[in-house]
This record gives sequence, structure tokens and C-alpha cells, in this order.
Amino acid sequence: MPREARAWPAAQAVSHRDFVGAQARKEAARWMAQEDDSLIREVQEEIRREKLENAWKKYGVLILGAAFAVVLGVGGYKGWQHYERTAAERSGDRYSEAMKLASTGKTAESEKLLAALAKEGRGGYRQLAQMRLAGDLAAAGKTADAVAAFDKVAADGGGDQILRDLARLKAALLRVDAADWTEMQNRLNALNNDKNVWRFSARELLGLAAVKAGKTAEARKLFETLLTDRGTPQAMRQRANMMLAMIGEASPAKPATPPAKAPPPAQPKAK
Repeated sequence: MPREARAWPAAQAVSHRDFVGAQARKEAARWMAQEDDSLIREVQEEIRREKLENAWKKYGVLILGAAFAVVLGVGGYKGWQHYERTAAERSGDRYSEAMKLASTGKTAESEKLLAALAKEGRGGYRQLAQMRLAGDLAAAGKTADAVAAFDKVAADGGGDQILRDLARLKAALLRVDAADWTEMQNRLNALNNDKNVWRFSARELLGLAAVKAGKTAEARKLFETLLTDRGTPQAMRQRANMMLAMIGEASPAKPATPPAKAPPPAQPKAK
């Protein structure tokens, strides 16, 4: 056998041993890396566990106290909500009873129940009772007392805003005949905006007050605003058209401009 042929298997054996050795070294390195990672993770977990134990020993009581306070706070809030809801339902039942008594002619009993609700009612029924009593004063001809009662509801910062604005509107309605233009503006300007639910009635009332005060331009602008607002009720839209027509008829016609005088004829020059 030639020498080169005998050397080839030997070379292959050496190459194979080198390959196997290299693979073994790689595998050993990978295994050692895994072991290192595992050891590092164990150390890190031990450190975290020790830190948690130390933190719990130091702050555990505070953590439990905070958690207990949160539970108490949530429970107290839920309990308060239930109490307010139950109280509002009772006030609603009492208000309905007062309305039934009034409808059957039992005015004294109705007013007594409304007076109690006006002091201790919940969920807006206190304001409704106050406004109902104010309306009774107006119906009895006690306008000044009724206005004062409505103004009191409007000034109640703890009350429902919609009901407060309604009370402001009702007080202005009672004052429209006697009040001047400035007072009506002070009472109603806060309602004269595109986001207020009572803006239509406020604008109509302001328009009437402007007509009464001779403020024709202001009145026309207010009634035209009612016509351009898509939310204006149809009946109010018709009244606005009527008022605009009346304002147009009442407006004095502008005097006609007199024609310019012709210049005098030129005089002949004397010779």
C-alpha cells in the first residue's frame, strides 16, 4: 500500500479526534455557562428574598395598615352611597305624597310635609320642596317673598346646578314687570349661553325685558338668536317671530333724505 494511502486513515482519525474534542469543549463550555447562569439566578433570588424579608420586617405593619385603611375607605364610601340613595328614595316618596295631598285639596298637610322636606330632603328634593313653597307664595300674591325664596335656592352652592338655574329663572320671571334692564341682565346673563338647558326661556325673558326698556337692538338680537338655535321649542320660535315683527312695526321709519337743491342759475356778467 502506498505511503500516502496508509497516512489518510491516520489523518482522518486525528481529524475526527480533533472534531470530537472541539465539540466536547463547546458542550462543556455551554454546560458551564448554564451552571453559571443558574448559580447567578439562585444568588439573585436569594438576595431578593432576603431584601423582601427585611422590607417586610421593617414595613410590614405599615403595609397592613395602609391596606386596612383602603378597605375601610372603600367600604365607608359604599356605605355612604347606600345611605344617600336610601335617603333620596325616602325623600322622593315624601315629595310624591305632598303632591298627592295638594292635588286633593289638603293644602295644609301638603305644605307641612314640604316644609319638612325643604329642611332635610335629599337628592334634590330639598330644592324641589323649597321651589314648590316659593311657587305657592307667588300664587298667593306674595311676590317679594316668593322672589326671596327662589333667590335662596339659586344661591345654594350645595344644590343641583340645574335646579339652581331654574330658581334663578323663576325669580326673574316674577321681577320682569318691575325690574330695570340692568337687574334683568344680572339675573339672566349667566343662563344666556349655548350650554345652559334654560337658555331658551332666559333669552325670551331677556328679550321681553329689552323691549320693555326700549333696547330695540338688544331685543332683536335675542329673538334672532332664538330663531337660529335649532333646539328652540316650536312655540317659543313662533313667539320670537311675532316679537320681531312687532319690533319692526314699532321701529320709527328713517326720514327721507331731502333732494339736493339745484344751484342758482348763473347771472350774466355786466358789460
